[in-house]
Amino acid sequence: MLTGLSHQARDARSWPFEQARLLLERIVRLRLSDAERDLAAALFAQGKFAKAVASLPALARPVIFQCGYGASGLPHMGTFGEAARPTMVRTAFRALTEDAIPTQLIVFSDDMDGFRKIPDNVPNKAMLEEDRDKPVTSVRDPFGEYESFGAHNNARLRAFLDGFGFDYTFMSSTETYKSGRLDEVLLRILARFDAVQAIMLPTLGEERRATYSPFLPISPKTGRVLQAPTLERNVETGTIVFPDEDGTLTEVPVTGGRVKLQWRPDWAARWTALSVDFEASGKDLIDSVRVSDKIVRALGGEPPLAFHFELFMDENNQKISKSKGNGLTMEEWLRYGAPESLAYYMYQSPKSAKRLYFDVIPKATDEYIQQLDAFNKARAEGGNAPAIDNPAWHVHGGAPPERGSPVSFSLLLNLVSAADASTKDILWGFIERYIPDATPVSEPLLDKLAGYAINYYEDFVKPNKQFRAPTAQERAAMEDLVSKLKALPAGADAEAIQNEVFEVGKAAGFEPLRAWFSALYEVLLGQSQGPRFGSFVAIFGVERTVALVERALRGELLA
Repeated sequence: MLTGLSHQARDARSWPFEQARLLLERIVRLRLSDAERDLAAALFAQGKFAKAVASLPALARPVIFQCGYGASGLPHMGTFGEAARPTMVRTAFRALTEDAIPTQLIVFSDDMDGFRKIPDNVPNKAMLEEDRDKPVTSVRDPFGEYESFGAHNNARLRAFLDGFGFDYTFMSSTETYKSGRLDEVLLRILARFDAVQAIMLPTLGEERRATYSPFLPISPKTGRVLQAPTLERNVETGTIVFPDEDGTLTEVPVTGGRVKLQWRPDWAARWTALSVDFEASGKDLIDSVRVSDKIVRALGGEPPLAFHFELFMDENNQKISKSKGNGLTMEEWLRYGAPESLAYYMYQSPKSAKRLYFDVIPKATDEYIQQLDAFNKARAEGGNAPAIDNPAWHVHGGAPPERGSPVSFSLLLNLVSAADASTKDILWGFIERYIPDATPVSEPLLDKLAGYAINYYEDFVKPNKQFRAPTAQERAAMEDLVSKLKALPAGADAEAIQNEVFEVGKAAGFEPLRAWFSALYEVLLGQSQGPRFGSFVAIFGVERTVALVERALRGELLA
């Protein structure tokens, strides 16, 4: 599936391939000697990546992609994007390297963080208040379903990623610290404490600098994650001394989960211990990435290739926050839009800020369908190679389905509106007349879109419909349109109908002509825009459309 594409991938312009090429350069630079790099370059140029891996054992080590998840709040769309984008780069890397160099995506949950802020969208806030500042995996689950709030949120994340078919390795911060996986790096930070402080302290305010330590001890008495100064360090025994909540001087090992790191040193420790090669993060974390990079180098490591994406905004152009619970949830998107449309939205223009609210779903869905159609058209025309720069290739991990949807989502929305359809069966009655051989089995995406369209119409379109009466110019044009539609030959297709509608508007003197189409949607459907009107008439039916126009002219839609 991802082989035979390396030559094409070298020149691909889509952003995942750009990142994949940078990543391959990093791997070669860090893992190979000068002589080995020359050999690798020669083999890569011939597309012989499997031979390069066999000849150069350092290339056989997995390339590690990582994304993080803050387990103190419920997963949201931004969380999903943090997994989707590295997966797209990973797929591009596999295609670039003939799938010969092993890869791994780690989804790392920061579930050992102190529970500082109670989310707005959870129950039992009084109980959560009692557990404030404990590791999230020690906070009781407000939903009463799991052993902890961290376990609850981790399960929510994993279930969703599994549902999308992501190939990933889940890692819990709590388990990673307690298992000793980070012990060697923690001891290194203890030994190089002053070097880490020299990096961190200039980034802090005066008051914070006075007591800052990269180590956050977990109180043996209360179980809380403490922002306490490190008063003594013992490199030989691997311990620190700090004042506990009651003021008692307490000595604990930095290993085995007795402390956790402040988040920037934690990021650096994770990159170092797990040999992370690629991590994507939001634009708001650029400065933090730079600081963590310096810490990695102070620990003797090499920071990963960083990719920064713009942030999602809610309907008020505010940053989406896991603790606020604003913006869309994953469940909400999947009530109104196909999963593929969500992945497409994550792919599009990652360097541009985008609103993540209900009104983006129809457009994202239709754009995804258009891209999939374009990919399959190129495939049907017998191209020598798949269109790997097409978003559909990235959305589907290099294997887009051969069928999309013959009907757009926006057209289905208008059909639901005009037909007052409340079930998919009603919609399929129209679809089967429009596409005689179509069935829910033969058109699975279309069948799903029909359900999404009904949900979206009921929740967002129907409550906001505003019909208006036609102007004198519009009335005359609509009367002419009725005559033209009645005169159409039986079986007229969408293009022929569109031409008639176009000519009616042109003859009526609408300038610009889009004002004519806006008038049709506002008067007939109570909304300002829609798909090609000819396509709508073709699927709704000429006779039904004539009846709809005549009802509008009689003022019956205003009631």
